Amino acid sequence: MSHLSSQPSQGRSPLRTVQVLGGGSAGSSVHVRSLAGGLVARGVRVTVCAPPELDERYGFTAAGAQFVPVPRRADPVSVAALRAACADADLVHAHGLHAAVRSSLARGKSGTPRRTPLVVTWHTRAYAEGARAHLLRLIERRVARASAVVLGTSSDLVDRARSRGARDARLAPIAFPAPRRPVAPGHDDPDRLKHQARAELGAVERPLLLAVGSLEPHRGYDTLLDAARAWLRLDPVPLLVVAGEGPERGALQRRIDTEGLPVRLVGRRDDVPELLTAADVALLPSRWESRSVLAHEALHAGVPLVATAVGGLPELVGDAAELVPYGDARALARAVEVLLANPGRRAWLRAEGLAQAATWPTEDETVAQILSVYDELTQPLVR
Repeated sequence: MSHLSSQPSQGRSPLRTVQVLGGGSAGSSVHVRSLAGGLVARGVRVTVCAPPELDERYGFTAAGAQFVPVPRRADPVSVAALRAACADADLVHAHGLHAAVRSSLARGKSGTPRRTPLVVTWHTRAYAEGARAHLLRLIERRVARASAVVLGTSSDLVDRARSRGARDARLAPIAFPAPRRPVAPGHDDPDRLKHQARAELGAVERPLLLAVGSLEPHRGYDTLLDAARAWLRLDPVPLLVVAGEGPERGALQRRIDTEGLPVRLVGRRDDVPELLTAADVALLPSRWESRSVLAHEALHAGVPLVATAVGGLPELVGDAAELVPYGDARALARAVEVLLANPGRRAWLRAEGLAQAATWPTEDETVAQILSVYDELTQPLVR
């Protein structure tokens, strides 16, 4: 197999790719930012099509990509804008189901003389019930069959794509940048920064637990609040901080107020690395996760992690986290209590987390793997 280098071959134009984001989850957006920077550095022309607010948040143009604002809607105007952006592309790479459906529409009709190859990365899985579940299966089947290659960020996503009829489905774990070390102007003392973060949250003389993610039903926050009720009997009572926004905020806050739970909802935060390094334990109670950003950051930062044994999490963290069944508040509460009472176990998990993080693919390795897929689809076979 030939591989694209940082410079186009003599007489060849640079490879032109379009990266398409739908809703722009944190994981997929950070990945596309990393991928765009790596591809541009190798001489690839990259256009990112995404909702307009995402460029300012994630910096695609700062990475050297052209940015085309395309609203998340699938209306004719949005599809037309995406079709124009994809018109001269050698390859289209969609991230997520919604982006993949729109990208498939934008590439034109099947059987046309020039059918641009479509690569789709499945970063996560959607949930639906009843008639919506049937519709979701149809959408997944359509996306799987329209794609030249489906890349799954965890093994179960690869299996899911194959079950939906993908011709070619491969495991492609993604790499996130190692979290930046928090630095305050004029201060570089990690202990001081940690104390400042804990003081701001109200956890100076009590353990600090941190969960990060959108406030949606599949995140498992109801179970987390059930566990928080059990922590009321501890001395001192730990403070649970949840960073994120979403439709469940009102219901969660009512429970916190009614039950007097030791929980603070702090909304969307830009200082998650600072919060994480201040935490004693990170929590991930989701119904399903693949390559969780929080899991990446927690292990990189040496923060003990308690997570549900779902999706791609077991293969991501190995033995470097405490894994509990999804929806089991008693197991979740007990795992945290044991960690808080056992400094030796926390120190062991810190060391194991750093060792596990060192085994994950680097950003450069991830870009090289994606580029090899592009190479297969856009260049003639070498005999």
